[in-house]
Amino acid sequence: MLQFARVGFRIDGTTILSNIDWEVGSDERWVVLGANGAGKTTLLRIAACYQHPTSGSVSVLGERLGRVDVRTLREHISFSSSAIAAALEPRMTATEVVMTGRYAALAPWWHTYDTHDVERAHELLARFGCAPLAEHSFASLSAGERQRVLLARTLAQDPRLVLLDEPTAGLDVGGREQLVADLAAWGQDVARPPVVLVTHHLEEVPPAFTHVLVLRAGRVLARGPLAETMIDTVLSEAYGVALRVVHDEGRWSARLA
Repeated sequence: MLQFARVGFRIDGTTILSNIDWEVGSDERWVVLGANGAGKTTLLRIAACYQHPTSGSVSVLGERLGRVDVRTLREHISFSSSAIAAALEPRMTATEVVMTGRYAALAPWWHTYDTHDVERAHELLARFGCAPLAEHSFASLSAGERQRVLLARTLAQDPRLVLLDEPTAGLDVGGREQLVADLAAWGQDVARPPVVLVTHHLEEVPPAFTHVLVLRAGRVLARGPLAETMIDTVLSEAYGVALRVVHDEGRWSARLA
């Protein structure tokens, strides 16, 4: 579903990613970890077809970047990120923001939507506790409200790949735990498409997720099954401090060793 081969990315003379090899299978649920500046968001932007690598090759859903119309390919990818929030037309209502997710569009002007799209958007907003915000402008919402609207937006289409860049940012504890529970249920459903979740916090790794990719300074430090890879030595090196990783009742956490 997703394949990176020796992928690199440079901007303004600075190397952000270097020699990334990574594959995501159709039945896998991945977590991406790493310190600030490790390259996690850039990695996901490339996977979501919003950024092209400067070296190496990337295949998304069997299509090679550079040889496919990314606008069409994005319609099959659900991508939630603060970068998307910043690029959205701010005059849109919360309902319109959710509806644009159907075509991975940044504004509602370029596609035609019907009453079914409106009803679906209202259902998704209600699911994330945003029903009263349906007609509010996106620009007027708080950070937490925007995040919940963006999460509703990721489900507006029938995706083949789901990419979530720090989806709990701005959520309170209740909102975070509800999202973790939703992702845990997603992970257990073999009929659902693969998910890649970027997070800073091990507590947000949902049960039933299968693999982890750990980045350090733009390079792959470790990758593999969660239980084998998310260990003290790996995360201590990734974050530059001695950590003790705990796995208890399906949830993860880390403390200073």
